[in-house]
Amino acid sequence: MKRLVIGLVLDDTLDSTDGVQQYVLTVGAWLQSQGHEVHYLVGQTSRTDLPNVHSLSRNVRVRFNKNRMSIPLPASRRVIRALFRKHHFDVLHVQVPYSPLLAGRIIKMAPADTAVVGTFHVAPFSAAVHMANRVLRVLVAGSLPRFDRMVSVSRVAQDFARSTFGIETDIIPNTAQLAGFYAAKPLAQYKNMQTIVFLGRLVERKGCQYLLEAVARLRRAGKLDAPRVRVIVCGGGPLDAQLRRFVAEHDMADLVVFAGRVTEADKPRYLASADIVVFPSTGGESFGIVLLEAMAASRGVVLAGDNPGYTAVMEDRPQALFDPTDTAALAGLLEQQLSSPQARASARAWQQAYVRQFDVPQVGARLLKMYEQALHRRAQ
Repeated sequence: MKRLVIGLVLDDTLDSTDGVQQYVLTVGAWLQSQGHEVHYLVGQTSRTDLPNVHSLSRNVRVRFNKNRMSIPLPASRRVIRALFRKHHFDVLHVQVPYSPLLAGRIIKMAPADTAVVGTFHVAPFSAAVHMANRVLRVLVAGSLPRFDRMVSVSRVAQDFARSTFGIETDIIPNTAQLAGFYAAKPLAQYKNMQTIVFLGRLVERKGCQYLLEAVARLRRAGKLDAPRVRVIVCGGGPLDAQLRRFVAEHDMADLVVFAGRVTEADKPRYLASADIVVFPSTGGESFGIVLLEAMAASRGVVLAGDNPGYTAVMEDRPQALFDPTDTAALAGLLEQQLSSPQARASARAWQQAYVRQFDVPQVGARLLKMYEQALHRRAQ
């Protein structure tokens, strides 16, 4: 394939490292490694460590779908026109849903010979979010016919695209750069302990409180031996103080370690230290990139909350799914896994084989094929 000039379009900022941002950055870095010229056409972004970042709007922070995100104010058509005069894009790859005020304007103003493709990411957390996206579909209706191809990252996102936007999509799964996770080594201080790791923002939706409640059940029942077991909480957020109080009130300060926010560089080592990685999210997940990273890195089993986004990843291993709010059942699942090295080893073998289909070289090759098909359609 010839060298392409590709614009990755995202209404949100690149200053955060949430799921869609991770997808954009991972895909962008891989495309660059294959010799393509990649540009990021994004909302308000201040980072300077990436080449070709075009911050095209001011953004405001909002809470939506149980997440904090930013949405764009109207982007300047003059600035967009100037961008298209300076750079001729072969492909624009839009993250969907999108705003009519930024991505919608980019799509409508794209040159006729530029292919436009889209990837659906969202999994609606509630009926209200579904309804909001039905309204959004009306607002962006004028730009939808411009797409040459649409795909979804999961079956859940595919169902959302069909039910809310009336669009049929194929699935090209979410992706992660997993090489560093396969090679990660455990942190020395946890090498000879059994460890339960939580990694995520300390917000209600991510469910760390349910994990700690399950751990408290096991502690009261005398099922956790603090000298050889640790629960490591990796993350920060508004529930930090509340969760620390819960740990103190339930006499678990010797058992639970609050590691705070961990860097992307340190994340693989924390996951590699885990005998059990627990993601008790109650919903609002379109696809669990962090599940892929944990499966690639951990020395044990990955357990995930039974929400639609995580189920899309773990549907071939339903025994790894649980109801986060049923803390008694979660306590039993943790006890079962801690007591069975054989079960953890079996889970790890399955995970390591399964996760390779999501590694970025595999997914990136499929995206390039989609770009090629879209360009062919555009040339007809």
